[in-house]
Amino acid sequence: MDKTIQLREEKIGKLLLKFFIPAVIGNLVNALYNIVDRVYIGRGVGDLALAGLSITFPIMIVIAGFGMLMGIGGSVLESLNLGKKNKENADKVLGNTFVLIIISSIVVSILCFIIKNPLLKAFGASKNTIQYADEYLSIILLGTIVQNLGFGLNNSIRSEGNANIAMITMIIGAALNIILDPIFIFVFHMGVKGAAIATVISQTANTIWVISHFRSKKSVLKLKKENLKLDLKIVKGIVSIGMAPFAIQVAGGAVNILLNKQLITYSGDSAIGAMGVINSISMLIIMSIISVTQAAQPIIGYNYGAKLYSRVKKTLKLAVSGAVIIGIVSDVIIQLFPENIISIFNKEPNLIAIGSHGIKVFLCMLPIIGYQIIGSNYFQAIGKAKISMLLAMLRQVLVLIPLLLILPKHLGITGVWIAAPISDTIAFFITAFMFKKEVKKLDVSELDNAPCMGA
Repeated sequence: MDKTIQLREEKIGKLLLKFFIPAVIGNLVNALYNIVDRVYIGRGVGDLALAGLSITFPIMIVIAGFGMLMGIGGSVLESLNLGKKNKENADKVLGNTFVLIIISSIVVSILCFIIKNPLLKAFGASKNTIQYADEYLSIILLGTIVQNLGFGLNNSIRSEGNANIAMITMIIGAALNIILDPIFIFVFHMGVKGAAIATVISQTANTIWVISHFRSKKSVLKLKKENLKLDLKIVKGIVSIGMAPFAIQVAGGAVNILLNKQLITYSGDSAIGAMGVINSISMLIIMSIISVTQAAQPIIGYNYGAKLYSRVKKTLKLAVSGAVIIGIVSDVIIQLFPENIISIFNKEPNLIAIGSHGIKVFLCMLPIIGYQIIGSNYFQAIGKAKISMLLAMLRQVLVLIPLLLILPKHLGITGVWIAAPISDTIAFFITAFMFKKEVKKLDVSELDNAPCMGA
């Protein structure tokens, strides 16, 4: 079946599963980038190196955000254009996305190099951890273009319906990273530098694979030289739609900066190392939920553009159910085995004690996070970028940051841990209200587009 025809005609449950399986495999394997680095560094170099790596996490989040800004913004526009059967314009969007990722990656990497040391100190690096953070970040910054091109354009592969190829992209990079990490860290004794080099090499392999796909016969979308000239209208569309996931990424970076500052103030370097582990586990779970949104996005975008609203509603119902189930299962595992999870990364008793308590509290609202992510991403999939950005910012900025500033003053490190579940709960109720209101509009639109029955 043609990749675009299946979006219009195949059964939603089967189609969503077909897209979800490769997405979740690819994303979970990709999440191993950070997890493998932390496990090898925590066990092979030490808990201070693990803390140093955690300091770089917010910066890496922001850097990846630029790839997300262009990549997701472009993929949504591509889906909508394919749904309207405007393939020529979809190809133009792909070309513009490619150029925007390169430009933004160069700019952000140069800026980060200029302010690198003061940046790391401002983000919580101590005299014990700054050397590790600096060594790792310096090499990662050199690979910014390949990181953002590979992951950014992989969204376009999904938007054209090639979910299996998008999965292979993620597996190539992560598998290579898993192989190279122990070689550079343990065989060549390069420590955190070795982990960073392994990551950049792996991301380069990703990018080569993705670009070769868009130049092959397998792709629906084509990367053509004539489409590399920026079109202001397309650029505005990409940026406006991609601003929501970008805001999430930047917000995530800001939250991690604040977390590191509060943890170093109310506990110490071990708490930052523990937070690095919690972030890795959280990423594993959130990426599983995001896999549901990635599976649903091309289906929703195409059918919304084609005005097939019943298919949009069916996709949403299944996506919400899947995301909530992932959240429930993950939460049960975390509540039952917190010490076992933390000890995978490092055996230092203080880090395990802090981390096992922190992860149980910090991630206790996972069951409702899935609903909130699906709800906010629905607005993104249908091109309503401003609402999507507002809902995305709720959980990680508008509510969480004030709580992180206020609660630790009264509750110490406990205030840091409980800020997240409180924020998750507030964001859930607001998202649920707006999401349900928007979905009701599909019923009206469906009636308006129904064929008139003559007497």
